[in-house]
Amino acid sequence: MKKLLLLITSIFISNVNYAQNSSYWQQHVDYKMDVNVNVKDYTYKGTQKLTYTNNSPDELNKVFYHLYYNAFQPGSEMDERSRSISDPDKRVGDRISKLKEDEVGFIHVKSLTQNGKGLKYKTVGTVLEVKLNTPIRPGEQAIFDMKFDAQIPVQIRRTGRDNKEGVALSMTQWYPKLAEYDFEGWHAHPYIGREFHGVWGNFDVKITLDKTFTVGGTGYLQNPNDVGHGYETEKLKKQKGKTLTWHFVAPNVHDFTWGADPKFIHDTREVTNGPTLHFLYKDNNKIKDNWKKLQPETERLINYYSEYIGKYPYNQYSVIQGGDGGMEYAMCTLITGERSFSSLVGVTAHEIAHTWFQFLLATNESKHEWMDEGFTSYISDKAMNYIEGKTDNPFKSAYSSYFYLVGTGKEQPQTTHADHYHSNMAYGIAAYSKGEVFLSQLGYVIGEDNLKKTLKLYFDDFSFKHPTPVNFIRCAEKVSGLELDWYLNDWTQTTNTIDYAIKSVKEKKKSTEVTIKREGDMPMPLDIAVKLKNGDTKNYYIPLRVMRGERPLVEGEIVLEDSAWAIPYYTFNLDYKKEEIETITIDPLLKMADIDSENNKYKN
Repeated sequence: MKKLLLLITSIFISNVNYAQNSSYWQQHVDYKMDVNVNVKDYTYKGTQKLTYTNNSPDELNKVFYHLYYNAFQPGSEMDERSRSISDPDKRVGDRISKLKEDEVGFIHVKSLTQNGKGLKYKTVGTVLEVKLNTPIRPGEQAIFDMKFDAQIPVQIRRTGRDNKEGVALSMTQWYPKLAEYDFEGWHAHPYIGREFHGVWGNFDVKITLDKTFTVGGTGYLQNPNDVGHGYETEKLKKQKGKTLTWHFVAPNVHDFTWGADPKFIHDTREVTNGPTLHFLYKDNNKIKDNWKKLQPETERLINYYSEYIGKYPYNQYSVIQGGDGGMEYAMCTLITGERSFSSLVGVTAHEIAHTWFQFLLATNESKHEWMDEGFTSYISDKAMNYIEGKTDNPFKSAYSSYFYLVGTGKEQPQTTHADHYHSNMAYGIAAYSKGEVFLSQLGYVIGEDNLKKTLKLYFDDFSFKHPTPVNFIRCAEKVSGLELDWYLNDWTQTTNTIDYAIKSVKEKKKSTEVTIKREGDMPMPLDIAVKLKNGDTKNYYIPLRVMRGERPLVEGEIVLEDSAWAIPYYTFNLDYKKEEIETITIDPLLKMADIDSENNKYKN
C-alpha cells in the first residue's frame, strides 16, 4: 500500500512539474469524509474536511459545490428538462415530478467554515454558492469544514436506493463535491442529467451503516479485518452493535463512488502484473453464472486497454451491480446485472474503457462529451472485436448512426454543451457515434499505426490531467507530422458533412480523365481504387493541401497532386484507356464518413 501511495504521489508530482514547465496548472483537493447511513429511512449525516490547493494564477474569492441529490425533487431543473424535452430518457420521464417527500433526494449543508471561520453560503438548485471570508491566493491552501444531512432518492438516474434489480444502494454523486476551476474559470453548472467534471485529489472516506451490508467502490479498503464480507461473516454477526464502519482511501482520483447491499456476493480475481478485480453482485441464481463467466473477460479487457492505451495505474478495480444501466466512476463501475452474457460483457467493456477516457484522461465531459463517450466507444468496440474474434468493421454501427443523425436534419455541433442539445437523440449520436467516427476516421487521415501511437502519446502526456480537444489533436500532429486543425474544426465545431462524387470519366487518346467534385463542405484526403478488367487494382492517394504532408503510403500506392479545399473540382489522369477500366471507387474501405456513398463509384 505504501509503495502504491508513493507511486501515485510521484505521478502527481510529475504532473505538477509538467504544469510548471509548460504553464499548465490544475487545482487539487483532499477530501476527508465520515458519513453515517440509516438504511431504514435512507438518510445519512456527514462531515467533510476539504483541503483545497489553489494552483491557479488567480486569486479566488468564492467557491462552488455541486449538490447533485437536489436534482431529484419535483420542480428541479432535471425534472423540468425531462418533461419538456422532445424525447425524454425513459428512465427519468416524469418520475421526479411524482416523488413523495420520503422519496426525494437532497443534500442540506448545515454548516461550513473556512480555516475555522464561518462562511456565508446559499443553495441554488444543485449548486452551493459560497462567498469566502479571505481570498485564496495563488499557491495557498484553504481548509473547509462542512456538516451536512442528506436523503437518498428513489433510484431514477444513476444514483439512489432500491434500483429495478433490487440493489439497495447505488451511491454516486452522493457528497458535496467542489466544482472545478480551470483556465476557463468555474464549472459550476447545474445537474440536468448529463455529465461531470471534477478536481483531482485524494479521498479518505469512512462509511458507517448496517453491518449486514457489503460495500464496494472507489479506493482501497483500509480495515478488511473489521468488516469482512459483510453479512456472511459469522464473526461479524456475533459482534455487538448493529453497524460497521468501512474505511476507504483513494489516491489521485476526481470522484468517489460506492455501492452496498445486504445480499451482495463478493468475488475477487488477480490480474497478472495488474490490479485486483472485485465483483459485487446480488445472490441471485438467474445471474450467478453470467457474473462468474464475466470475471476472466474483465481481466482480458483490462489487459487490452493497458496494452493499447497505457497501463492501468491503480491496484484495484470493481464491477458492481447497481444503477440504471452502466456508468463509469473512479476505480469502479455500476452496471445493471440481469442481462444476457454478451450484453454483460459489452457494457463492462464500455464502462471499463471509461477508466482511460474520462477518469485518467479527465476531459470536461460536459463540454467535450464526444471525447469521453466517443473515444470510449471506439476503444471498447475494438476490444469486443478482439475478444469475440470478429473480422468485420467494428465501427460500422457508429457510421450508420451518424448518417442517420445527418439525415434527420437535427444535428448540432459537438461543441454544444452536453445539457443543451435539443434532443437526447442528437446528444447520444453526437457524443457516442460521431465521437467514435472522429477517431476511426482520423486513422484514415493519418494512418492506423499513427493513430495507435497518438493514443499512447495522449495517455503519456495527459493522464491525470484535464486535456482538451486541442491537446489531443496536437498529439496526433506530433506523431503524424501533419497539420490537423482543419479536421478538428470541421468535424467537431460545425455540422459540415463529407460528400465526394465522381462527376465524369472521359476517354483521352491513351488515358482516362477523371473529375471528382466535393459536394459536401468538409474537405478530406482521398483514397481512390481503380479496378481494371484484367483483375488488377491500382490505388491512388490524393493528399489534402492544408494537411501539409501525406499519411504513410500503402505499398504500390500512387500519390497524386494535393487538392485544395476551396476548389470543389479535382481532375486527374489515369494511364489506362477507359475501356480497360472496370470500376473507380472513392474510399473503397469505407473509412471516410461520406454521407452519400452511392456517388463514390463509377462502373464501366
